[in-house]
Amino acid sequence: MNKFLNWLRNHYDVAGKGLLFAGVIVLLIAIFPREGKFRYEYQRGKAWQHDDLIAPVDFGILKTEEELNQEKALALKDSRPYFSRLNGIKTQQSHNFEIAFNNAWDARFGVSSGENATRQAHLNAGLQILDTLFSRGIIGLTNETENKPPDFEIFVVDGNTAFRIPLSQMYTIAGAGKYISEKLNTLQLEQSTLLSDLLMNALRQNIVFDAQNTRRAEEALISDIPVMRGMVQAGEKVISRGEIVNSESFRVLESLRADYESRLGESFKYNYVLTGQSMLIAITMIAFILFMVSFRRDIFAENKKLIMLLLVILVMVSSAAYTIRVNPALLPLLPFVLVPIVIRVFFDTRLAFFVHVVTLILTGFMVPNGFEFLFQQLIAGIIAIISVAELRKRSQFFLTALSIFITYAVVYLGMLLIQDGSLVNIQPERFLLYGGSAMFTLFSYPLIFLFEKLFGQVTDVTLMELSDTNSPLLRKLSLHAPGTFQHSMQVANIAESAIYEIGGNTLLIRAGALYHDIGKMDMPMYFIENQTTGINPHDELGYEESARIIIGHVTKGIEMAKKYKLPEILIDFIRTHHGTRVAEYFYNRQRIEFPEKEADDKDFRYPGPLPYSKETSVLMMADSVEAASRSLEHHTIESIDTLVESIIDRQIEKQQFINAELTLKDITKIKKILKKKLMSIYHVRIAYPEA
Repeated sequence: MNKFLNWLRNHYDVAGKGLLFAGVIVLLIAIFPREGKFRYEYQRGKAWQHDDLIAPVDFGILKTEEELNQEKALALKDSRPYFSRLNGIKTQQSHNFEIAFNNAWDARFGVSSGENATRQAHLNAGLQILDTLFSRGIIGLTNETENKPPDFEIFVVDGNTAFRIPLSQMYTIAGAGKYISEKLNTLQLEQSTLLSDLLMNALRQNIVFDAQNTRRAEEALISDIPVMRGMVQAGEKVISRGEIVNSESFRVLESLRADYESRLGESFKYNYVLTGQSMLIAITMIAFILFMVSFRRDIFAENKKLIMLLLVILVMVSSAAYTIRVNPALLPLLPFVLVPIVIRVFFDTRLAFFVHVVTLILTGFMVPNGFEFLFQQLIAGIIAIISVAELRKRSQFFLTALSIFITYAVVYLGMLLIQDGSLVNIQPERFLLYGGSAMFTLFSYPLIFLFEKLFGQVTDVTLMELSDTNSPLLRKLSLHAPGTFQHSMQVANIAESAIYEIGGNTLLIRAGALYHDIGKMDMPMYFIENQTTGINPHDELGYEESARIIIGHVTKGIEMAKKYKLPEILIDFIRTHHGTRVAEYFYNRQRIEFPEKEADDKDFRYPGPLPYSKETSVLMMADSVEAASRSLEHHTIESIDTLVESIIDRQIEKQQFINAELTLKDITKIKKILKKKLMSIYHVRIAYPEA
């Protein structure tokens, strides 16, 4: 137990990464749908590449979606809508009519009127008319009965009984009004106008549409439609090797696949399916780990970056699994190309492509038509990576979205032509889904911003914004330490040219160079490039104190950068641009003038750390040679050549670049560029021999 704890203590990073990947694998297994996969791959319009397929069991041939829709439409054509009779309306409206009649009669003839027989005759006639109308029924107009012939029958539910009644036996409001007029003309009552107005006001629809019962009836009709058309017997040949998968054989294969996967989903077989899924997910993640260890060890070593990559994969695979579970038809709407776009913006093309491939492989285990899905998304991902390879403007995202949409559309049409040999079965809604997916890629910009904040990464767009000399911190540097600002600008130009030659990040080194000396703003007059009056404050100080001030600009710069919330990757340029070298001028002066006192080089040494990348190493070289070149009395080819060679060789001798991936070939190229840039700055011309 103690040995295990000791190993864990000494290898906590390895153990942590192991737990991280184990957790991701468990989550992916939980995400995957609980179903098996058909073992054969096939496409409509292509030859069957496997051995002759014999039906292992009896299975039904599923109807196509088009066939089912036609049969549903035919079944619903004979369906009849349901209406409910509201019996309470007859009693209520008859009562309301009687009250309204008495009030109207009293208002016209007076309460004491003796015409009681006439009055009662009119009231009885009105009540009789309402009884006739409500008994037959006054129906409300709906889409289900509009423009239907008089003999069209509906079901009228009265209590617990449904009666099939033609529309001609019921009244509409307009028909009821017509009946009232005709009836009153027949009765020839003295106050027929008064009675007509009161009867029209009493009309209400008592036959109303019953959506619930109508829907139940339609569902019952649809449920009676068989989903299969025929059977394939066990032992019967389904398809022969080399046979073209046409529409009919494709339907049979799809039926066998559905039956096969449903049987795999049975509880006694699911344990094997789960084991298979676990093995495939695990081997995919192991391949991912091997790739990272072999080619991107620097990223694999940083847990933040690793978590970011795994999070992108998890979110995309989870979205696909949820979509497949809810509505597989919406799968083309998912913006899978967001994965390579986001990864490419933060890292490199190779890593973006590999992460995209891993995501598609994991998703391909779940989706139907895995080859078509993988091919389409792979091509779209390649186009997306190429389109954001040099991201400098936000408008590039719109061009990327357009390129992705065109790619989706072309691949879809190509696949359709291969499978069907025509465009008859084209689905226009697919293009809407592809357009939506392409538009979703525009969310990559806010998503990139979110990842920048969460994981401390920077993009080229951010570096360009930070490199703006009108940014608050650089503006402050130009005002408080103008000499340092000019030095930083020169170093940025020189370093950018050098890093371009050896294949590094030009935007990163430019931004790093502009900010590397911001700590000098704290005490600008103690640095020679800012001394314009001829007064040197170091003349009043001891060499140790002077060295402490000079060295202190590194820590002051780090503090200032954190205050202004610069990205950590830029702060690294401030930390490393002097490495662990000694402030040699003050160290040597201390030794010469005070030989009796042993000088401790720790008091004159920069705290480090050493440069760890091509960019930070090139900045150290450019910073040193640019500063030293100012002290040359004569700027000639020979003096500049000697200066560059001696400074960089001295840095190599002091092992300042042992942590950076620089080759001797790289250093030779860097020296050449530094000499060329310095000669350009100081207008050194090559003397050509006279003819």
